[in-house]
Amino acid sequence: MKKSLLLLLIAIGFGCQKPKFDTIIRQAVIYDGTGGDSLRGDVGINGDTIAFIGDLSKAVSDQTIDAKGLALSPGFIDTHSHHASGLNREPEALAVVSQGITTIIIGQDGGSYTPLREYYKKLADSAVSINIGSYSGHNSIRDRVMGKDFKRHATVMEVDSMIQLLKADMEAGAFGLSTGLEYDPGIYSHKDEVMALSKVLPDFNGRYISHLRSEDRFFWDALDEIITIGREVKIPVQISHLKLAMRSLWGKADTTLQILDKARNEGIQITADIYPYTYWSSTIRVLFPERNFTDEKEAALILKAITSPEGIIFSRYEPNPDYNGKSLAEVALLEKKTPEKMLLELIRRLDQCDTKGQECDGSIVATSMEEEDVKKLMKWNYTNICSDGSSSGRHPRGFGAFTKVLNHYVLQTHMLTLAEAIYKMTGLASENLTIPKRGKIKVGNYADLVLFDPSRVTDHSTIQDPQAISTGIMHVWVNGVEVYNEHGVTKKYPGRVILRSDN
Repeated sequence: MKKSLLLLLIAIGFGCQKPKFDTIIRQAVIYDGTGGDSLRGDVGINGDTIAFIGDLSKAVSDQTIDAKGLALSPGFIDTHSHHASGLNREPEALAVVSQGITTIIIGQDGGSYTPLREYYKKLADSAVSINIGSYSGHNSIRDRVMGKDFKRHATVMEVDSMIQLLKADMEAGAFGLSTGLEYDPGIYSHKDEVMALSKVLPDFNGRYISHLRSEDRFFWDALDEIITIGREVKIPVQISHLKLAMRSLWGKADTTLQILDKARNEGIQITADIYPYTYWSSTIRVLFPERNFTDEKEAALILKAITSPEGIIFSRYEPNPDYNGKSLAEVALLEKKTPEKMLLELIRRLDQCDTKGQECDGSIVATSMEEEDVKKLMKWNYTNICSDGSSSGRHPRGFGAFTKVLNHYVLQTHMLTLAEAIYKMTGLASENLTIPKRGKIKVGNYADLVLFDPSRVTDHSTIQDPQAISTGIMHVWVNGVEVYNEHGVTKKYPGRVILRSDN
């Protein structure tokens, strides 16, 4: 029994001095992160820890929050985040904490800080408001080994070098290996290369997370690849931002889930995360898996089968920033070109920009999914919520993914109950990552908490106003310290590095 709980019971039993806590949250409707029924009560915090749950009417505290019947949840865990890139400028992490997120997991899509040990040291020496854990990124490791000569399969010696870099990151506390197999340089890797790296993970109780080799044309083969890794290596595997991003795949959510359930029934620990939008954000080049950037027929296929000229919005087009916020259809009209020719021309200009000694950004937001599929994939018992977001860019997920789930899928459409949604943001996310002592409101767990108004929690970010702040998030605590309230960030920095658990 925790010391604080024991002292409380003794104090109440003998009528002596009132027990004291650093913080008491009174009269909250507590959702503990397990998906079970809520309960009305108080939560006492001492230091960084949840010290008591129940009736604290006889206790006192340095800080008391009257919840007035609002919902108290574990802090949300973003299992697929790109928010770390802005923390050096904004350690308050407004985009994160304003939607109730207290922990982010980075190193996604095959891209990570490398070597990870050095990044963790810098992070530990700095002040940030949120907890951060990381995967080791395959693309980053491959880039270190192969450099610019990456448009080929790696040699045995090169794979061995990658293995050593991955082992070093795992020893530093990485959660496992992440891949982004639609991106350079990972798109050129053979499946055997990815398998060889995955075989490093069991010795570290590590896991594998993947932006699949294809989310559209070759989706079924890509799905089979991650299932095969889970089966043969016997490690947990997670699909990043699960989606069916091609018109011919729309309506195939049930088939997808049947394949995933079959894999789980075979003992494969496969899970997924998802964000609540029908549009994604990435580089414009990802639309061309063969990297055939002069093929007008391929461009026509993309604009018919994957997305549309109206569905591509330029987020950050560095060769011509005036195009930011415009659709491909609008740009083509301005330049009096067909959308197919315009798409290829815009990539050509990016290539010209790159040859001048700089990597030019060609980020887009593209609509490729169907809402009913998003709902079905989100409802799957093993899908947790993520943002895939950043503090910049034009996709609203960076500021609104978690609050959109609470508003649209709970309050508006009732697709999820509030307890189910919270579980997918907290307890399930923790289980899918094996993060101990976070994701559930439980005595002895870290005091990562969010108090919000379930009747009015709302996301406001849009493609045209992507950094609009959500409403209804009233208080956020990280490791027992309040980092956000209805007035804004508190400029306190209790965030910690989250290392892989060997449990």
